[in-house]
Amino acid sequence: MDVMCNKIKRLLTWPATLLNNVVSCVVFCVLDIVDFNLCFVYRFIDSSIESQWKPCYCSAAKEKKTLIGNGKILVSEPCESKIVSLTSSKLRLEDISDTLYSRPSIVANVSKLIVNGRKKTKKTKLRSIFTVNSTVVEMLRAEMIPRWSDCDCNICNSWTTSSKDTLFVKAEGPKGKAREDVLFIHGFISSSAFWTETLFPNFSSTVKSTYRLFAVDLLGFGRSPKPINSLYTLREHVDMIEKSVLNAYGVKSFHIVAHSLGCILALAIAVKHPGSVKSLTLLAPPYYPVPKDEAATQYVLRRVAPRRVWPVMAFGASVACWYEHISRTICLLICKNHQLWEILTKFITRNRIKTFLLEGFFCHTHNAAWHTLHNIICGTAGKLDGYLDVIRNQLKCDVTIFHGGDDAVVPPECSYHVQRRIPRARVKVVKNKDHITIVVGRGKAFAEELEEIWKRSTSD
Repeated sequence: MDVMCNKIKRLLTWPATLLNNVVSCVVFCVLDIVDFNLCFVYRFIDSSIESQWKPCYCSAAKEKKTLIGNGKILVSEPCESKIVSLTSSKLRLEDISDTLYSRPSIVANVSKLIVNGRKKTKKTKLRSIFTVNSTVVEMLRAEMIPRWSDCDCNICNSWTTSSKDTLFVKAEGPKGKAREDVLFIHGFISSSAFWTETLFPNFSSTVKSTYRLFAVDLLGFGRSPKPINSLYTLREHVDMIEKSVLNAYGVKSFHIVAHSLGCILALAIAVKHPGSVKSLTLLAPPYYPVPKDEAATQYVLRRVAPRRVWPVMAFGASVACWYEHISRTICLLICKNHQLWEILTKFITRNRIKTFLLEGFFCHTHNAAWHTLHNIICGTAGKLDGYLDVIRNQLKCDVTIFHGGDDAVVPPECSYHVQRRIPRARVKVVKNKDHITIVVGRGKAFAEELEEIWKRSTSD
């Protein structure tokens, strides 16, 4: 009977799958063309408004670079060679995902040939030790001038009026010596409000009086700095968290609670501070084991953004990951005008819903979102196995994983993949909850679960 049901199910799903594939092929070919044309549109507008055109990843070819000492790099371009001066500590090419400038598709490949031209250049011998996209170099050399397409309101640019070069941190707890410290790390295009509006009010009086709670806005998001010349690599995100929380508040040992993309940062921090982490709580960790003989970054890109119109979340992720200029246009329409959208949302809902999720979604720049998405989600694909092995073998901390059973952004199987790598990890799949409602809407219940985890970790 089960065999017959499975055959019927396959027969019914086959036409739908075929239709999805055909429609997806047509839609994404059209989007490829749209993104290609937007490249020229933004080139013209940027040149007109900012008096210069900043290179994009779709139009810059891979160029040879040679280290020549003193932090200087020889850049060999098709028509000329030049020397740029960059600090060696800032240029860490292993942190830069090739998915920024290598996202293979038929139309994209054709457009690259058109943009880059087919000029024949004289071959020169260079002592080349690595190859990168020339846009990376230009990004690092960019002036700290906000883009015309980014929001310049007081909230988004509050960091420019402060002398502190640190993240925005929402800290709550006793002013004196605390018994425990907890670091909260939000996910992609979110903010510290994801925690402060849901969990912080629901913690017990004991936790509020004895625990210091730190929720950060990640680099490029919320009220934190959004430098235009940052590549938003894993190293930069981790360094800023250390500087803004661990060093600034004298945190020596701590618990970590992280959501989605923040889980990757949490793993990196745990590996870097193995003796300091008391417990590790991960919500919807985006971990995709990479098969052998597969390019890790490209494999994860295809898993996260499969270029399909259905389901809707896959379509949204594909647009965000594959199209530099379309995603910039979306940021221009939504993020730059977020105050208008917030007013309209409050008017339509008559203030029946809190808008902290919208505020977290709006307050970022395209540069921050684009680079964070590629350099953290895709760029760390080859590192996560090593991180999980270190946590399994060298850390003794409690590892707990929560996942929404209806999560359409990061499938629950990702959490079980983590558990296979760390057998002692506890996995709890919450039925009828998705990527956001795993926390939002169940703040009190989740706060109680966290308190139990911290209590258990402390007693151990």
